[in-house]
Amino acid sequence: MGWLALGLVIGLIIGLIGGFFGARAYMKRYFQDNPPLNEEMLRTLMMQSGQTPSAKKMNQMMSKMKQAQKSAK
Repeated sequence: MGWLALGLVIGLIIGLIGGFFGARAYMKRYFQDNPPLNEEMLRTLMMQSGQTPSAKKMNQMMSKMKQAQKSAK
């Protein structure tokens, strides 16, 4: 019974460590394939939605996105 409990605890620890590194590698690959929005992408999105992207509007949107990223961390 003691060996079973010890095996479960060791398996759980190994699983947590493996899961952490697996998730980390997945997120790195995801952000390489799908980078966060930059100014050029934002300008293109605004033009596609029918808005004219002025410099003031672009700065406002970029600052809002940066604030959202900081609050998410």
